[in-house]
Amino acid sequence: MFSTAFLDLPALQGASGTVTLPGSKSISNRVLLLSALCQGTTVVHDLLDSDDTRVMLAALRQLGCGVEVQGTTVTITGLGGRAWPSESIEFFMGNAGTAMRPLTAALAVQGGDFTLKGVPRMHERPIGDLVDALRELGCAIDYLGNEGYPPLRVRQPSLQLDKPIPVRGDVSSQFLTALLMALPLAAQDRAIAIEVVGELISKPYIEITLNLLARYGIQVERQGWERFVIPAGSRYQSPGTIHVEADASSASYFIALGAIAMGDGIRIQGVGADSIQGDIRFMDAAAHMGAKITSGPNWLEIQRGAWPLKGMTLDCNHIPDAAMTLAVMALYADGPTTLRNIASWRVKETDRIAAMANESRKLGATVEEGPDWITIHPLAHGQWQRASIHTYDDHRVAMCFSLAAFNADLVQVRIEDPKCVAKTFPDYFEALFSVAHTTALHIPVICIDGPTASGKGTLASRVAAALGYHYLDSGALYRVTAHAALQAGLTLEAADEAQIADLARQLPVRFEGEQVLLNHVDVTDAIRSEQGGMNASKVSVLPAVREALVQLQHSFQRLPGLLADGRDMGTVIFPDAPLKVFLTASAAQRAERRHKQLISKGFSANIDALRADLEARDARDMSRSVAPLKPAQDALLLDNSSLTIEASVEQVMVWWQSRQVFG
Repeated sequence: MFSTAFLDLPALQGASGTVTLPGSKSISNRVLLLSALCQGTTVVHDLLDSDDTRVMLAALRQLGCGVEVQGTTVTITGLGGRAWPSESIEFFMGNAGTAMRPLTAALAVQGGDFTLKGVPRMHERPIGDLVDALRELGCAIDYLGNEGYPPLRVRQPSLQLDKPIPVRGDVSSQFLTALLMALPLAAQDRAIAIEVVGELISKPYIEITLNLLARYGIQVERQGWERFVIPAGSRYQSPGTIHVEADASSASYFIALGAIAMGDGIRIQGVGADSIQGDIRFMDAAAHMGAKITSGPNWLEIQRGAWPLKGMTLDCNHIPDAAMTLAVMALYADGPTTLRNIASWRVKETDRIAAMANESRKLGATVEEGPDWITIHPLAHGQWQRASIHTYDDHRVAMCFSLAAFNADLVQVRIEDPKCVAKTFPDYFEALFSVAHTTALHIPVICIDGPTASGKGTLASRVAAALGYHYLDSGALYRVTAHAALQAGLTLEAADEAQIADLARQLPVRFEGEQVLLNHVDVTDAIRSEQGGMNASKVSVLPAVREALVQLQHSFQRLPGLLADGRDMGTVIFPDAPLKVFLTASAAQRAERRHKQLISKGFSANIDALRADLEARDARDMSRSVAPLKPAQDALLLDNSSLTIEASVEQVMVWWQSRQVFG
């Protein structure tokens, strides 16, 4: 998952491949709570691992549920038939509406002394209509802040079950879902009716709730969308095992990607046209705009069809979350697109109508908005503007606007706070980059060259982490090649040159910070030894090996970008890199650093000898006939003799930012 302050998306030109989606957030949190309300054990497979589900799991642990997590399989030992906690408990619900609303209802019906809080945005999301409905039932709930909003305190109820419970349906379907999930706890000897006041929005989400309730033994009687009855004697029954469908809302981004990007199409694994999630109907809207879609029971395939896409007007009440993706698809259409009946956008993680309008305008689009609608006008070739997208701590804003990187004018898009996607799809950007492609010309490279012990590896790995870029320690490649060759039973002599070169071309090496992994095994210490350096020198003089490693180094230039350090990155390997830094430090300072490093590892070392060795190595590196050590003509010099690593990182980031100007 990207944890950087921002993520710069290069101009992306196409996409093809397969994406396997994480589990549905809506289904995951419903299943967790329903499993907790059962007696016995439920094994949940393919659960979404995200911020919202972690919030729910933490709350269930606080209540005394057994929770065992093994990857995406979670085993829940429920509270059914057991006493609930008598002590007071405070729950932190983050910004997870799918956890906050139903848990509030269940706690209020069961009773106790509970406080529910969240992040500041959660305290701005209305919950008054749910609280009013629960108070009609006899639940005791107090507001601890502003009336109608969390935080809340729940006390012991005095339930009154002799009349229907009214709840508004035109603000959030989560209020009705919360009641439907909580009321079976009270319907032991009589039926309980819920009456919806006003038009019920987001009906497909209620369909998910009813479907899952049936899986857990609760057959709700429904009279249209106005009245729901929980039968007398209702009791939760564990299904034993249950599988969570992949998230249909998350599928919308890759359906849209297939519709707008050149390529062989996108295949989505984990969800198909027969999904119980209403947001799967996004595929119909995308097809109406021009996407070519085929589907099976657990997969979708999408290809670009009509181009440009077709502008349209659509009532989005049935796909409120996925409809946000249509707003970005509209930028690629042949005319304006109007999305109606989306008032619920105003009370989500942020005011999503305002957010989509503001950020689309940054890209150059003309946008009109109203209380429950938005109209987006497309951007023609020559109209796209480079933009830094503010994401409002809203996962869907971040994922939607990543699609703007496929624009006709090949302008860059910055996504601020990319880690906000962790709410529902922590590995979203990794999934996007696994199928997106562009020419090497558009994939940025920052080169950091310099003499031995100048600290370029530490600096490069830190900058790579700050930008979310891949990292290449080119000097380590020769060491790793020698190490792999010896493991394969080869000598490091010219007689085995061709075989070593073949091995080097497909070397399964990866850099994680300053750690070096060969075929997933940590070889950092093995290759950093004095012998490792001598072995590297032996293979570095073999021409075929050098040629193979040049190809391997070029292969590290992958989305979203690359930090490469070495001695010839800016002069030989990536001469067109947009930023080249030549890192220097005095021989005395480098010797002192190397001395401290060796002493910390338990090796004896003489600082004067180290300095003499570094000066001799500098002379050899600068005078060698192939790729001598020298700054590239356009390199920026950075002497870090008296700088901390933090100051060096900051300087490189300042230089990089100065070349990434956004309108």
